[in-house]
Amino acid sequence: MISWLSRVILRFCGWRTSGVLPPGIKKAILIVAPHTSYWDFVIGRLTFWASGVKIKVLIKKEVFVGPAGWFLKRMGSLPVDRGKKNFMIDQLVQQFDESDSLIVVITPEGTRRLVKQWKKGFYLIAQAANVPIALAYIDYKEKSGGVGPIIYPTGNYEKDMVFIQDFYRDKTGKHPELFNLSKQVSTNQHIIL
Repeated sequence: MISWLSRVILRFCGWRTSGVLPPGIKKAILIVAPHTSYWDFVIGRLTFWASGVKIKVLIKKEVFVGPAGWFLKRMGSLPVDRGKKNFMIDQLVQQFDESDSLIVVITPEGTRRLVKQWKKGFYLIAQAANVPIALAYIDYKEKSGGVGPIIYPTGNYEKDMVFIQDFYRDKTGKHPELFNLSKQVSTNQHIIL
């Protein structure tokens, strides 16, 4: 029912979904970008319900108070203490080890504000847990969202990030001025600004 209703709401609002996780992927870090608005959570949540993908979303623990905390937990959110980064990595690796199926959503920008550099935690978690990274997106210009390529961390962070950020180059956030890709040389030998 929730899958059908989510598809109807997305279609009514003019959104379409594109790409899903391959059936064999039971565990993954699913990164989503651009992340420039609170609406990203709503559209992303509807998109994953529509595609039938059960996700867990990392959200800062300060938001988990009162009714909002109860609601976020019911929506599949996990509270994160952003002051204890290494503990969070260890905790998520342990959860992957203990789970038969776990898809964790992380926004590599770490905030809706403009950032100069993406956070590296999603990569470190995927590498330590030996799970793939699924590249998901919400594109407000095209009014589409979904899952693109799946990659396995090679251990060469800089090289992998070139591929990852090249995928997001043509994606537009709700507030495009708040979306920034880290400066790196792309696979096309262009400077990414």
